[in-house]
Amino acid sequence: MADVLLEARGLRRDFGGLTAVRDVDIDLRSGVLHAVLGPNGAGKSTLINLLSGALRPSAGTIHMKGRDVARLAPDRRSRLGIGRSFQQTNVFPDFSAFENCRLAAQSRAPHPWRIFSDALADGATSARARRALEQAELGGRGERLASELSHGEQRQLEIAMVLATEPEVLLLDEPLAGMGAEESRAMLALLRKLKAGHAVLLVEHDMDAIFAVADVITVMVDGRVLETGAPATIRSSPAVMEAYLGHA
Repeated sequence: MADVLLEARGLRRDFGGLTAVRDVDIDLRSGVLHAVLGPNGAGKSTLINLLSGALRPSAGTIHMKGRDVARLAPDRRSRLGIGRSFQQTNVFPDFSAFENCRLAAQSRAPHPWRIFSDALADGATSARARRALEQAELGGRGERLASELSHGEQRQLEIAMVLATEPEVLLLDEPLAGMGAEESRAMLALLRKLKAGHAVLLVEHDMDAIFAVADVITVMVDGRVLETGAPATIRSSPAVMEAYLGHA
């Protein structure tokens, strides 16, 4: 089996009297696209926030390549190889696509004492930015302002910015949100490509998309894992049918 890069055990997050995530176990493996399904309020986005460091767990463990990261801030986890995207497009609209990626790439080699130096003179950072654009299928769009890109291309740009930090784990929160059919097909093709060399966690509401690209699916309901398995197993599961349709 592929190596486990990110592992969580007994993960829980409480908000006062509400438990949003309860006793969740999940393994993210290199070369595997692991999707998380569930109705609104199931705890999917909270799970990504816990794994990325945006939230700290109330209980449980998170290990990245064997290292305990449960108490590390998001920037520390990012430096260890955990990258994430967000539900809402999160780019700098007045910067070019290349500049967006270059800013992300700079986080890997910060030089605070070089305030007055020319950022474009840093060849390694620029190379990482252009490589990320190519990986995200935006190689020909680098000089366009982010605001001039289509919605689908802006979502690709956000993924390119994550790739510019050279992560091993990708946590993608609804990357297909708001897309039309053609843009969705392009994103699914990109996701298939990205799983080579990465462990990918995909949270998505589009069930057809998930069954088209996922290697493993975890279904969450009320903050708990209902079932984890291959797409064929999940598709035929009476428990999953009950949770979504109200009957088996």
